[in-house]
Amino acid sequence: MENIKTFKQYAIFQTGGKQYQAIPGKTIAVEKLDGNDGDKIEFTEVLFRKTEDGKFEFGKPFIEGAKLTASIVKQTKGPKVIVFRHKRRKKQRTKKGHRQPATVIRIESI
Repeated sequence: MENIKTFKQYAIFQTGGKQYQAIPGKTIAVEKLDGNDGDKIEFTEVLFRKTEDGKFEFGKPFIEGAKLTASIVKQTKGPKVIVFRHKRRKKQRTKKGHRQPATVIRIESI
């Protein structure tokens, strides 16, 4: 992982109940978002931001007026998770698989 201090600007934003680090040009897989490949999306729930001149901004909880733009690279699914349930001595077994939908985005600007 790169050292955060080396980047001129970065931010921490929230989507889908999780927080992600945003660096211009970085590709991130987030919770499923509506849209097609190539669509532009904006995130307004920015928690922290470092500007190009080295200043830090902290939100309470979000920075007012801050937005982050990104483009959708692709819609995909995460790794398969197997759920296996059984009751001993009863011959009762259930095996299910689940793949969580995800959206891969590329950060354009902060």
